[in-house]
This record gives sequence, C-alpha cells and structure tokens, in this order.
Amino acid sequence: QVQLVESGGGLVQAGDSLRLSCEVSGRTFSFSSLSMGWFRQAPGKKREFVAGIRRSDLITYYADSVKGRFTISRNNANNTVILQMNTLKLEDASVYYCAASADGFYNAVTCRSEFKYNFWGQGTQVTVSS
Repeated sequence: QVQLVESGGGLVQAGDSLRLSCEVSGRTFSFSSLSMGWFRQAPGKKREFVAGIRRSDLITYYADSVKGRFTISRNNANNTVILQMNTLKLEDASVYYCAASADGFYNAVTCRSEFKYNFWGQGTQVTVSS
C-alpha cells in the first residue's frame, strides 16, 4: 500500500499564497514510479482536478481555473509533492486531496480522471476569506 499525508492547509485572505505538501510512504511502489495529482472538493460540489505531474518526464497539467496561479512540483529525494498556490481566490476554498497513480497518465485528459489514481490522502482544508 501507499500512504499519502497532506499538510499546509489553513485560513488565508484572498490574494495570499499557500503551500501544500503531500508526503508519500509505503513499500508497494517507489515514489518515483508514481504520477501524482491534486484534487479539491468544496461543500456541495464534486471533487475536481487541480494539477498533476507525471512520474518520468515531470510534465505538468493544470485545471484552467488555477493555471498561472498554482504550481505543482515533486521531490523524489524526499517523496514529496508540492502545490504552490498564489493569488488565492474565494473560490479556491476547498478540501485539497493528494492522489497517486501507479498506472500513470499520459495526457491532459487522463490526468483529470479520478479513476486513474489508486491512492488518496485524507485531505487538508484551505479556507480563503475576503
């Protein structure tokens, strides 16, 4: 199995920045063999894709709503994936989930599918105030 633990959520004001981290552990898969993604879910809404990063070539994908403001990165040395969120908006408030895909994803369509991800974290709350 693979365990994912998110951290870094909190309460910020609109326009502020926040950095989410996801630490990955487990023996079934090495971190470098996993493609990683971030999703979010606001109250009463479906969970939606935010950003993804491929395991081999580090190609990144973003939802249109966060493109240019959020950056996903990974550090294979310490098994961590980061979501840097800048210029936060009220509508960014959600529970953010880290997810790992052992199968990998190969384009901007497949990375958005929850079914491509085998392992999920418990989520971290991001609240944005005006």
